[in-house]
Amino acid sequence: MVSVLGWLNGITALCVVIFAIFFGLLSFYHARKLKANLLAFTGITIIFVGLIYIAPVVDFMSLLLIGNNIEPIQLYGLISYMWVAPGMFTVMYLGIELLIPKRKLIIIAIYAILGIVFELFLWFDIANIFTFEIINPGDIIDATFNRGHPTFILMVIFLMSILFFEGFGFSIKAIQSTGEIRKKFAFLAIGFITFVLCGVFDSLLPPGIGIVFVRMGMIAFILLTYQGLKT
Repeated sequence: MVSVLGWLNGITALCVVIFAIFFGLLSFYHARKLKANLLAFTGITIIFVGLIYIAPVVDFMSLLLIGNNIEPIQLYGLISYMWVAPGMFTVMYLGIELLIPKRKLIIIAIYAILGIVFELFLWFDIANIFTFEIINPGDIIDATFNRGHPTFILMVIFLMSILFFEGFGFSIKAIQSTGEIRKKFAFLAIGFITFVLCGVFDSLLPPGIGIVFVRMGMIAFILLTYQGLKT
């Protein structure tokens, strides 16, 4: 039987995944009509962010259908965090393309290498990356980063990079711009700052009522990013 917190965790994660897939595909649809490459990358980014929450959805469904959490328990960390590196690549491409396109090749190459390192650790050292636990029967698995592991350091680098390039960078662009362009950059800045804050809290907070606000923040990020780049 799924616990109350299990329902809360599973339903909110499912909402994030549904919103991400819907608005990601919608971005692809508009990108095809407008022949807008950045909008296509926006769709990919949104979908990758949503898929980071696929593990609690799968675990929730497993509890509903067979009454057990997914096994082996390490699978929980793998099926969620395998989307971090691809998502980071598309996020950084968006930021660099809009802010400093002349430097995009070298910067994107650096983050591509960091992403590959992250994925290698994830696939070959998953047992040492996370501490997995099920706090109460019927709860969804809780995966906590081991802070001494290199992947935790890489996650910090990824989040701080997003905050710097997308959060602060788009904020500066909004201040320098006027009219509709200012509003678009403001949407993007607020969206990515919200994403970073929610990512930090989602990693640090134990499953509880606070998870509702974190997941609502992720949905807000999806909507703001879509609004910021849809035209």
